[in-house]
Amino acid sequence: MTAAQADLLIDRPSVTDGAVLWRIAKESGSLDLNSSYSYLLWCRDFAGTSAVARTDDGEPVGFVTGYVRPADPRTLLVWQVAVDAAYRGRGLAAALLDGLTARLAAERPITAVETTITPGNTASERLFTSYAARHGARVSRRVLFGTGLFPDGPHDPEVLYRIGPLSLPHTR
Repeated sequence: MTAAQADLLIDRPSVTDGAVLWRIAKESGSLDLNSSYSYLLWCRDFAGTSAVARTDDGEPVGFVTGYVRPADPRTLLVWQVAVDAAYRGRGLAAALLDGLTARLAAERPITAVETTITPGNTASERLFTSYAARHGARVSRRVLFGTGLFPDGPHDPEVLYRIGPLSLPHTR
């Protein structure tokens, strides 16, 4: 953790964080915004596979949501990563991703991280390729969902980034 992150705690989200996570996602300008209801459910049902960065007064300022893939229980799928505008540029997204995968690796064997990124989202591309480099893992890419699969109008393709194999220490 850098000095710029030292005043922040990386924690599990709680249901009371759902509204703030929705706001951060909405204000990100780059995420597909889900309903506010979905962020409440996410904080209830997937808190164990998600992380939130909190200020010393407990206010969420960034988050990563994810889940362990049912068909591949050694893979964490990262759904969304967002940081409040006032806290960007401090390496917080990377710290959240590292903190989450370290916590999960202590609970279960995780050998890969997956996420989808739309072409041109250079911030996400940098975040996940630097994560792979920090962990000595390869990155493979392929289109997971092409534009024609989205029923609600034009949508860029979602490119699957698979990072692995990871050699995270499993202590359980």
